[in-house]
Amino acid sequence: MVRFRPLEPWEDPRGGLIERVRIDNGIIALEVLSLGGIIRSLWTPDKDGERSNIVLGCDSAEDYLAQGAHLGAIAGRYANRVANGQMSFEGNNYQLDTNQLTNCLHGGSEGFNRKQWHIGQLSDGVRLSLISPDGDMGFPGNCTVQLDYRLAGNNLYMEIFASTDKACPISLTQHSYFNLEGANASSNRDHTLQVDSQKHFILNELGLPTGIEEVSGGLLDFSQAKGFDIQEDKQFSSTGGIDHCYLLSTNSDELTRFGCLSSPKSGRSLTLYTNQPSVQIYGANFLEGEKGRGGQVLSKHQGICLEPQQIPDGPNQTKLFSDPWIKPDQVYHHISRYQFEAV
Repeated sequence: MVRFRPLEPWEDPRGGLIERVRIDNGIIALEVLSLGGIIRSLWTPDKDGERSNIVLGCDSAEDYLAQGAHLGAIAGRYANRVANGQMSFEGNNYQLDTNQLTNCLHGGSEGFNRKQWHIGQLSDGVRLSLISPDGDMGFPGNCTVQLDYRLAGNNLYMEIFASTDKACPISLTQHSYFNLEGANASSNRDHTLQVDSQKHFILNELGLPTGIEEVSGGLLDFSQAKGFDIQEDKQFSSTGGIDHCYLLSTNSDELTRFGCLSSPKSGRSLTLYTNQPSVQIYGANFLEGEKGRGGQVLSKHQGICLEPQQIPDGPNQTKLFSDPWIKPDQVYHHISRYQFEAV
């Protein structure tokens, strides 16, 4: 049985209220905000059976709106980067909002992470919905989005459906920063990660894909679990740490195992399954100075993001077999399962 409890809402400095709800099935629990579809807290048990929060977050709407790290939010309309904020389809050219160097990152400066979603109750979780108007951050079409967070045993399911009345590329991801030692832990250094994928994108200095290569035993080969101390290697000097996208051989109707993030200290592990064609691993390389909970100033490499998504710069990467364009007669579907265990 999943228990649903409304919490005291926050005032939105832009006007209105931000709803907060907690859902709990006795094994795991989470707090969800109507702002940005944000997972503010996620409680899971450690090896001693003690539950604690394992995601980074903020104490107020003002703090969430002031930070640019997408803490716990849904990133969209197109997650990751779109080169020069430009794309075209069937003779129509579109200029998107550019908010990271020359790129449109995670949907622009007023992306889905800053929108007010409608939130309601399900028997096993919550359902959020959003309407993004035609031209929002430069994206074409009126886009309708449905987002479900559901709990089943030791699993969190995230499922998203989206449709649009004009052809538009859609890629939505959940951008939680995990620290399996507990959200107050200062580093991700002692985590280990195992990844099933054997291919990742070659990136240029702007974080855009230029090709695909095998991991082939290098620093980005996580076929055997290893730690994040590799982020200090000079190979990561341009990105400040790991910020790379791995390809999966997925069928959009099925969940494929991506890999497993673990904390030897707490005994917790997170195994990710998704129907998306790629997953970005981001080591919180630019988190330094952002304001977290309890007045904490967050640190570089304090969390780890695992972001299932369409491929980076997908609208422009036709040579990399990408077709993220959703037409009016199609429905975008993303489902990911986060399995939490402790030993």
